[in-house]
Amino acid sequence: MRNLVEEKFLEFYESWVIQLELYLHQLLIAHNTMSETELRALISKLTTHHKAYYTAKWAAIGEDVLAFFGPIWLNPLEKACFWLTGWKPSTVFRMVDRLRKYSRVVLVEAQVRKLEELRVKTKFDEQKIEREMERYQVAMADRKMVELARLGCHVGGESVVVVEAAVRGLATGLEKMVKAADCVRLKTLKGILDILAPPQCVEFLAAAATFQVQLRRWGNRRHNVTHS
Repeated sequence: MRNLVEEKFLEFYESWVIQLELYLHQLLIAHNTMSETELRALISKLTTHHKAYYTAKWAAIGEDVLAFFGPIWLNPLEKACFWLTGWKPSTVFRMVDRLRKYSRVVLVEAQVRKLEELRVKTKFDEQKIEREMERYQVAMADRKMVELARLGCHVGGESVVVVEAAVRGLATGLEKMVKAADCVRLKTLKGILDILAPPQCVEFLAAAATFQVQLRRWGNRRHNVTHS
């Protein structure tokens, strides 16, 4: 059964994706119709749109972080591509590599060097979060947590209070890790956009939006066929 947090974020996310598709259309025709000033304005709109997602997400995880580990607003294919409730930051560098190989994105030496420095920093941050997540999982399997689970089998009394306090503590830990992962995502996105020139930013944002929109369409189509 869906709770209020899930219902509200489902409504937000569906509206957010619809707006992303509208922006995608603008990105795809931008090279032929926009000046550099207009390109910068469009890039700003996209970054604001992504920031709005994280603002809404952080408000929601403050109420129910566990909803983001089994999100009802995503199809199974989208969920399969997730890393700690979102896209894995290092994957965007493969997207940049493909753009360099298959599109008109040509980088100068200074851009290549800065992207490589950002790639190394992003990978370091990812590994740091993954190590923290491993420690967290070990803590959940700790003997104290097993004892709390045993206490939870008894109805009423202090055991329920103890278990509820432990669960709140675990949720707080998860919230911190999700926000840390989101910060790496945002820093990586900003870093790439700072390195690329406006026309290159448009190419990159168009590729990222296309992937997200198509992944949702393919996943929904497959999910609907499976359940029809």
